[in-house]
Amino acid sequence: MKKIIIIFFIFVIHSNIVKAANDAAGFESNIIFKNKVSYFNKWLYDNNHHQYLNFEEEENNCKELKKYGSMWHYNECNLFEGSNNLEITFYENRWQVHPRAEPNRDTLIYYLWKTIDHIKGTFDREWSFYEIKPSDKPYEFKSNLREDKFVKKQLKKTAILSYLLFEDDKIVIDEVSPKERLGEFYNNTTKLRSNSVGKSMVGYLAGHAICAGYIDSIDSKLNDWPLIERTLYHDQKLIDLLNMNAGDHKYVTDVAMWDGTSNDDLNLAFYMRKMNGKKKSKSKYNYHGMLPNLVFNYIKYKTGDQFENFLEDVFQRHVKIKNSVIFFKTKTLPEQGRANSMFYADRYDYLRIAKTIMDDYQSNNCVGKYLRDIHERRVKKKLTKEFEEPLYNPSKEYGGFFHMKYSGLKNRVIFGMSGYGGNSILIDPETSTIVVINSLHYRSKSSSKYHYNEKKLLIKPIKKRK
Repeated sequence: MKKIIIIFFIFVIHSNIVKAANDAAGFESNIIFKNKVSYFNKWLYDNNHHQYLNFEEEENNCKELKKYGSMWHYNECNLFEGSNNLEITFYENRWQVHPRAEPNRDTLIYYLWKTIDHIKGTFDREWSFYEIKPSDKPYEFKSNLREDKFVKKQLKKTAILSYLLFEDDKIVIDEVSPKERLGEFYNNTTKLRSNSVGKSMVGYLAGHAICAGYIDSIDSKLNDWPLIERTLYHDQKLIDLLNMNAGDHKYVTDVAMWDGTSNDDLNLAFYMRKMNGKKKSKSKYNYHGMLPNLVFNYIKYKTGDQFENFLEDVFQRHVKIKNSVIFFKTKTLPEQGRANSMFYADRYDYLRIAKTIMDDYQSNNCVGKYLRDIHERRVKKKLTKEFEEPLYNPSKEYGGFFHMKYSGLKNRVIFGMSGYGGNSILIDPETSTIVVINSLHYRSKSSSKYHYNEKKLLIKPIKKRK
């Protein structure tokens, strides 16, 4: 009995210490994030952003030692143990900038680092990734650049990282955030986080899986997959999942499941167990992150041990990427649930993917037929006040994990990709026009300095094309 009391007493003390440490950190309630600012400081140091650091005097004088010599390493001169001089606002329990926030530049710098460094495992050890290596013969863009003062002005004041406009097989506007804004912290090869743009990547891969013979058609049912047995997704057609039209709105939303369980895209097998015995309701558009992961893992199930070769076929040999691209995977899950739609690519490879989608649609190849099919089978969103589209993605219909029928672009065939923070890609295959915006933060309120002008940046460049 005495041992039990002692163990309980130790547990209580330990719990209080952990809570105190988390509270002292002041920005993340999860202990895994507790001391990550030190990694941020090291990143600033390693990338020569020394103006943002406070250099504290050490007992040993590293300046007097030969750099990279044995004593330099012995005295740990390769490590930075100082602090930064930035005024950062940390958003509790949020991975990225809060959607209603008006952050200063210092805060944006921190969250930019956080998103681009995630693929290095700085913040957790649960995620690994499928990395598709560059093509041996990457597609090389042609350019006929023109200056656009409005685009430059928008990049100076917002959190847009990259803006690309592609017309008639050429890049005509190519801008990045100015150095004094955010441009000094990344370059043309930096892998940028897709957020929900990754959903559309899965929709595109589904077409390739059909054309490669792994899946029969968009009308195929997923009944051969044990993971979804006894769930409402059993006996449903692939097209209903691709259209977010699976009749699951009573049980799952974009942020949570019906019982309050967070829908964080982590454990697909766990979610399917929770959906055991649930019955499909009348179909209606219900946007959330679980269905793309479900489809992605079904592709993985159907391709079997050829899954990574399949990804290489699409991105290396078909898209012809210039740098590697990444999909997340969860190392700790069974194979049937590991693939995750979170996607990373550099700014030009996002355009390469968009151009290939456009080329496919314009061609008579199998993937082009798939794209035309999902456009024809699209569904209306029927949005409500409780669920509204972000202003940077003002679309009214949805098909194949792509946004379609954009406000201001009546009767135009548009394939749109949209992601948190203002990430947006619009493809008009009928006029060979593409707009790609990579963005760190976007606020819907029009008076916000982080509300970029979506009509002029996204809609107008396509609308004026005939």
